Amino acid sequence: MKSFQYRNHTRIVFGEGALNSLADELRSCEKNILLAYGKGAIKREGIYDAVIKILADCGKNVTELSGIMPNPTAAKVREGVTLCKENNIDFILAVGGGSVIDCCKAIAVGAVVEEDFWDVLYKAHKKVPKALRIGTVLTMVGTGSEMNGNAVITNEEIKVKAGFNSPYVYPMFSILDPTFTYSLPQYQMVSGICDILSHLMELYFSGEDDNVSDDLNEALMKSIVKNARIAVKNPKDYDARSNIMWGATLALNDMLGVGKAQDWEVHQIEHQLGAYYDVAHGMGLAAVSASYYRFICKDGLQKFVKYAVNVWNVDPKGKTDEQTALEGIERLEAFFREIGASTSMRELGIPDKSKLSEIAESTNLLKSGYRTLTHEDVKNILEASF
Repeated sequence: MKSFQYRNHTRIVFGEGALNSLADELRSCEKNILLAYGKGAIKREGIYDAVIKILADCGKNVTELSGIMPNPTAAKVREGVTLCKENNIDFILAVGGGSVIDCCKAIAVGAVVEEDFWDVLYKAHKKVPKALRIGTVLTMVGTGSEMNGNAVITNEEIKVKAGFNSPYVYPMFSILDPTFTYSLPQYQMVSGICDILSHLMELYFSGEDDNVSDDLNEALMKSIVKNARIAVKNPKDYDARSNIMWGATLALNDMLGVGKAQDWEVHQIEHQLGAYYDVAHGMGLAAVSASYYRFICKDGLQKFVKYAVNVWNVDPKGKTDEQTALEGIERLEAFFREIGASTSMRELGIPDKSKLSEIAESTNLLKSGYRTLTHEDVKNILEASF
């Protein structure tokens, strides 16, 4: 393994009834709080009322930012930044899924800098020295944003969806109650599951050396697949939903990526697909993953063989390495279909191929995977995914 340093200071409070610990977490937080959430689900489920009561009991001054959308936009971040500056906000409480948390991370930086947050984080890629502290109450799993420093924002004006990472936006605490995910529409649950698997595969399909990170990764992939099959049939199976929730956190809390290279090209392709068509992130990943992995399979053949055998139980007897590897990818794609995920861009609702060249040309090309793509390669992958 390569040399690394690892630190994660987010405190996790996990389990049914975990929200009862929110008051304890808030006692050490500042008084002026921005409460940020999505488009109303937390109100229908009673989570909003419970959180508001806790904030009031703790004597906090609350300003609300509602309506944070999937694929949060730069405009929504700017709305939050304005609220923070006008109301002297000291702390942000994000109640929702990864989109809400990512939006709050960008707001946390934008609230303490003079320049526009996009220019600082996404254009100049500056390393900011501070941010407002944040905490989270997680209601949808997938992104792992509850225990990392990543945030992905869509700039609709220039059709760019991009991420940033900062050690200053790791949540101070995250409340994880699996029962809060029960009421999610199945489409959103499945989208989150696809996101989890994609995170694990982005970390796994890079580097040829055996290492403990990849061994842990294989175990997590198998766990997510097993529990996803249970949750799709019974969304209120607590064991399955709790394992998926914690698996999502572990998949992207940085631990599995240390000591090895990481790919992330599937995410780069999906980000631009999402910037043009505003598709559900996990579904977009599912739609392009198999095509991408077939395209690079020969460049990392032994790892794909290992994946097929250890994750999908492919029997390699009587098969070439390439046949074994491709069967593993086929089983991944079949799993996506089994749980109701999109496996093509047509299933995402994309009507035609008119934007594929433009999407391909705007995709960020990374150099950390088994193969460095060209924009023409990206177009071919998109064509194969259509």
